[in-house]
Amino acid sequence: MPAHIQHLRTREAILDATDLLLSRSGFKKMTIEDLAREVGIGKGSIYLHFESKDEIALSHIDRIVERLKVRLRVIVDGPGTASERVHEMLVERVLYRSDSVQHYSHNLGELLSCLRTKLPERRQRYFNDEALIFADVLIAGSESGEFAPTDAHQTASALLEATNSLLPYSLSPRELNSRSELSARVTSIATILIKGLGR
Repeated sequence: MPAHIQHLRTREAILDATDLLLSRSGFKKMTIEDLAREVGIGKGSIYLHFESKDEIALSHIDRIVERLKVRLRVIVDGPGTASERVHEMLVERVLYRSDSVQHYSHNLGELLSCLRTKLPERRQRYFNDEALIFADVLIAGSESGEFAPTDAHQTASALLEATNSLLPYSLSPRELNSRSELSARVTSIATILIKGLGR
């Protein structure tokens, strides 16, 4: 197997183990030794892929967002009106994040607290990337006459801000664990937002 493929597989295995250990014991109790044991590699091998435990956790969050962006792109390229696709994307961005961390929801606050100085800059990058994806549908909707003409990126950013209060870092463990309630809330908000985009 080529070295770069093995490198990627090991990196993914470390991130998979991170997800498991965050669920089992939380960020503070998770150690590099635990990760190495879970993956079946030496402790030193972890450092060939990541600089620190913080960087591993941040990369785990990056991976969740990268997977979400792929899912959003599928919706962008899928069937339906621009309104239907924007609605689906708003719901997806909230529920996918929630589903991705639901199994360690009680440890999420601890993780975010430990990363609080490093995460805001990354979070802004996540939202900018998402806004670019949303802007594609908004432009298509404006060109077809479904949406009123607007600054697509600015409008996309506003749509994201309007649903950010439903993302995992803003919710209590109880709220995060109630998927049906969260789904109803984001669906309702998305419906109201879409009405505001129309002509």
